[in-house]
Amino acid sequence: MAWKAGLLLLCWGLTSAELDVQAMELEPPSSPARTLDFGYVPAGVYETVAHYEPGPIGILFHMVQAFLYVVQPNPFPEDLVIKVAKDKFGAIQSEYQKPENIVLTLQVIYYEMGFVVCVLLGVLFLVLMPLVGLLFCLCRCCDNCGGEMHQRQRKNADCQRGLLATLLFSTCIVITAGILCSYAANQHLSSQLKQMRRLVNSNLRDLHTFANETPTQIDYLISQYSTAKNQVVFDLDNIGPLLGGRIHDELGKEVRPALDGALNLAGAMHETKEALENVSMTLEVLQEGAGKLRFNLSLVRSGLNSSLDDPVCAVPAQPPPRSASRVLSSLSQLHREPTTLWYAGTARLPDVTPQLEKVNEALKTDLSGIIQKGYTSFNDTPAMVMNQTRNVVEGVRDMLDGIGMNITGFSKLFPVHNSLTNFTIFISHSHSRIEDLYPEIDRYDFYRWVACITLCCMVVMVLAFNLLGMLCGILGFDRHATPTTRGCISNTGGNLLMAGVGFSFIFSWLLMAMVGASFIVGGNVEKLVCEPFHTKQLFKVLDTPHLIMPAWKNFIPGYLYNDPEMDLTVESFYSNCKENRGIYSALHLDKIFNVSAFLNTSVFTEDMARVVDGVKVDLRGIVLLETEGKDNLVLFTETGIGDINYAAYLEEVNKRVTLVDLLSFAKELDAQSDQLPKGSLQTSLKGYASTLRQIHTQQVLPMEQSLKYVRARTTLSQSIRMLQTTSRELPSKVSTVLSTIEAAQYLISYNATFVVSQETEKYKQILIGYFQQYINWVKASLTLEVAPCKPFSNIVDTMEIVACSFLIDSMNTFWFGLGGATLFLLPSVVLAVRLSKFYRRMETEDVYDDFETIPMKTMEMGYNGYHSEHIRGIANPVMRSIPAYDTMTRFPRASAPPRHADW
Repeated sequence: MAWKAGLLLLCWGLTSAELDVQAMELEPPSSPARTLDFGYVPAGVYETVAHYEPGPIGILFHMVQAFLYVVQPNPFPEDLVIKVAKDKFGAIQSEYQKPENIVLTLQVIYYEMGFVVCVLLGVLFLVLMPLVGLLFCLCRCCDNCGGEMHQRQRKNADCQRGLLATLLFSTCIVITAGILCSYAANQHLSSQLKQMRRLVNSNLRDLHTFANETPTQIDYLISQYSTAKNQVVFDLDNIGPLLGGRIHDELGKEVRPALDGALNLAGAMHETKEALENVSMTLEVLQEGAGKLRFNLSLVRSGLNSSLDDPVCAVPAQPPPRSASRVLSSLSQLHREPTTLWYAGTARLPDVTPQLEKVNEALKTDLSGIIQKGYTSFNDTPAMVMNQTRNVVEGVRDMLDGIGMNITGFSKLFPVHNSLTNFTIFISHSHSRIEDLYPEIDRYDFYRWVACITLCCMVVMVLAFNLLGMLCGILGFDRHATPTTRGCISNTGGNLLMAGVGFSFIFSWLLMAMVGASFIVGGNVEKLVCEPFHTKQLFKVLDTPHLIMPAWKNFIPGYLYNDPEMDLTVESFYSNCKENRGIYSALHLDKIFNVSAFLNTSVFTEDMARVVDGVKVDLRGIVLLETEGKDNLVLFTETGIGDINYAAYLEEVNKRVTLVDLLSFAKELDAQSDQLPKGSLQTSLKGYASTLRQIHTQQVLPMEQSLKYVRARTTLSQSIRMLQTTSRELPSKVSTVLSTIEAAQYLISYNATFVVSQETEKYKQILIGYFQQYINWVKASLTLEVAPCKPFSNIVDTMEIVACSFLIDSMNTFWFGLGGATLFLLPSVVLAVRLSKFYRRMETEDVYDDFETIPMKTMEMGYNGYHSEHIRGIANPVMRSIPAYDTMTRFPRASAPPRHADW
């Protein structure tokens, strides 16, 4: 119970850093908060590697497992095991006559059918082998079953001897392989038990690491509260740029367009002034050039008019000649359109001086400066927020300090260090007790090793007799010696073979008994424990509801927490620890030790909300556009630029310098004058034509090619078009800007509360989001990094390695090899008995006929003789004097008569 108490104290201590995320139920902030870096939880290094590779002997392990699969191919009987476990085994024995128990028994027998058959065969061997040996001994004492010291001679005796020796030797090889397999398993178990000590010590060291690192990890979790707190404090110190900046950006969606529109109008006023000044200056430039041209063209026009008044040009009563008629007609046409010779449009354009004076009057007010004041006032929103929220920031600071002190104080309420110290002491005591068991384990392992070696030696002794017997028989065999004259070595070989037969009868039943017992235990453990453990079917059995106790659904929570309804199973605990997850999540400590009543994060959320919601920001001091600026905009609409006759300007600007081409007119004038008779009129017209060419060359061409003149016309055109556009859009723009500014000003002065509340809520969620990150990090750390329970799954894996890989696999391999060797003792007995007849010295032998070469005993049975004296030319007087009857009757228990040469 000490380990249970220590585990409970450890689990209780681990919960000192738990922050209940479910109780907080925070919604994710609308605006993403900065990702906090909490660093890495200090982690201990576990050294146990709960993995086992058997090496070359693994081939034997797989062979045994394959044999067990052949013996027992049925899948794991999960339902059957559960039924047997629930019936507590005793109910089956006390009430075996119940139908359901009979059915259950039949199911068990059906599942164990392979083992039952093998066990029955072993029992049959166990019973019959001593009995057959006893009968065999009695039979041989009666000169039966090969006990007669007389060997029947056959022609194929050599083949029989060789075949029997080969078969016996092959059997010995199989027996040797079985013994080597058993010996290897025996040695492997002894060597791996020493490896077990290393595994156990490694597991205990990992438990020490687990207990020593856990307090450091918990302290680290608690200390990282300062990371979230410092970030919140930083955001509170910068509440102006953060909260005020958000308010400024949100209000700026309405304010900036209004102020930008007003600033654009201020720029439009300057552009209008520049356009009016350009119009005025370009008019002067154009009028200056047009005045000189107009004067010169006036002189030419006056001269032409005087010339056209000449009597020659008057229409006579009588028709003149044809050429004179054409000149008069041309001059009369020129007289009718004298105005095509000059450009006088600029004189009719209206003056823009009144409009320019009104614009200059409006520009006396610095509208841009007034608008910039509005920008500055609005851009001071972050500073206003910071100044107006100083008390709120101090309140949140105090609350954060209080929470930090509560968390630090809460960790001291539970004796974490004392609990883990007690757990460490418990581990040390357990380690000491295990160390005290090692000598006992070694002693009992030595006894086991000696017992297994003794069993192997029993077979080895039989094997040695067989091999020595064959060796002596082969080495001492003389082909020319008769059965009664065989040598001592050959006779010893036969005796050794018979000794092996005797020891086989003596030890085989004992060997089979040990093999059967090991087979029943090791085979069933392998099929019912080791294999289901690897497939996790064993966990399903252990996690069966109400298996251990009818009132408990789950065993672990019922035993540890007295809450059997909790969803905590053996498989889930083992799997979580196998993945090296924290013991907090593996044992579901969040459902047992809930510290939300102390830290009460929901109350903390309400406190944060209440404090931050106390933020009150008054923006009525912000003035976007003063009255003077508004009046200035209105005055700009009254400058009269809309009254300018822009169509007249555009029409005159598009006209040429002269309406007719002076060169063409001069050429035509010369042509017409050539039609006139020579005289003063012709000379006068040619002079005026020359004057027009001179005016075109000296005035029109320089004016058209003058950059100043071209720029003046272009500037005038652009200015007039700009003024036209401005005058058309100015009233609506001014009205729109004024209404937009009024709306923005109303929003700031009266409706900014909604914007402030909205942005304050977002700011609050960002602050709470930092604690959300801390809580999520704590939860993830408790789940994955704090007190990882890998040592507990390593303990289970170590137990499986020791029990299955070290003990059961070795034991199964031992009985597999020993059983195979024991079974092959049966053919070795038969072969050894048969082969010994060819090596032992017989008491009697067959006697042969001289002429028939047929033994007397078998003279009616055919050719079975050993040698023929007739062939050697020796007469056999016995054959002449003794009737033909059985030599065994004539010479009982005696050697054959001597040969004739020896008489």
